[in-house]
Amino acid sequence: MAPKLGLGHDSLSSYHPTKGESIPPTRTEEEAEKIKAAQPKVISLDAKTAPVDEIVEAMKLAGGLVIRNAVSYEALDEIETWEGDFFPKETRRAYGLVGSPTCAREVIMHPLYQATCDKFLTTKNWFWSGDKKTYAVSKPQIMNTVSFSINPGAHKQPLHRDDWCYHVVAEKADVYPEDLQRDTGIGWFVAAKDATIENGCTRFIPGSHLWEHERQPDDALVAYAELKRGDAFMMFASCYHGGGANTTRDQERLLFSCFMTRGWLRQEENHYLSFSREETLAMDKEVQKIAGYQLSEPFLGWVRSTDPMVVLDPSVAGNSDMVRNEENATAIAV
Repeated sequence: MAPKLGLGHDSLSSYHPTKGESIPPTRTEEEAEKIKAAQPKVISLDAKTAPVDEIVEAMKLAGGLVIRNAVSYEALDEIETWEGDFFPKETRRAYGLVGSPTCAREVIMHPLYQATCDKFLTTKNWFWSGDKKTYAVSKPQIMNTVSFSINPGAHKQPLHRDDWCYHVVAEKADVYPEDLQRDTGIGWFVAAKDATIENGCTRFIPGSHLWEHERQPDDALVAYAELKRGDAFMMFASCYHGGGANTTRDQERLLFSCFMTRGWLRQEENHYLSFSREETLAMDKEVQKIAGYQLSEPFLGWVRSTDPMVVLDPSVAGNSDMVRNEENATAIAV
């Protein structure tokens, strides 16, 4: 089963039919407090001891959680001083973080983050090919990478969902589906400096990953992802969230972030055009794969009828059968 995308249009120029049928936010402080009291609690786990299954359960319930001590201070220092052109001192945002070897290894490829993305964003399916079943597995890929440097005086972002670029039209759910096939993306925000309410830490609405498309977000319901340096916040792209206002006089909020998405969706940040072949060759092979240089089975993204890795490694076998039949699909449980 795949997430429901917003394809129910009357014409190419129309909006989804639910336009205009919005559910307004809470109207009174008393109403907001009652709703907040019933919201799921956002838990914190330590990166050294957190089991992936516990992270999965926490995500299903609240839509996000904090992972303490996710990235070492030494790695954060190395990322900040990396002399790539993606991180000039004068900018407030920067992109292409897979180009930093340390950021790619310590942040984007963090084992807890990648394992959680595998659980929620891998798509498994089967299809008829004549009288045989063909089986396919599509693994997650990078959606975007962004470094945020938010300085004093910055105003808060409007609350939004990051799956809007995929035209997702969410249906209300009372509980998260057991097959985990609801979301299109998972975000990962690593604090390079302490993130506090005062300097604009991420606001998000716990449980909003289960809301319907028509329900309007409400700032009265937000929780705050306060992080110490090296901590990380993980969140579904379907959660309403936004950066806070930096009301301090002298504190920078610095985050390294990324989102992963499903292998059969287009990347938000185009990694094929962001890096040359030579720059991509310098990346670890696993980073190359999540950047898009792997086949999304059964055969999405091929080059010369084979795995797109052939662009980087000509020794990759070409023109091979890119689907699996019943005999060789025993490892796939759909």
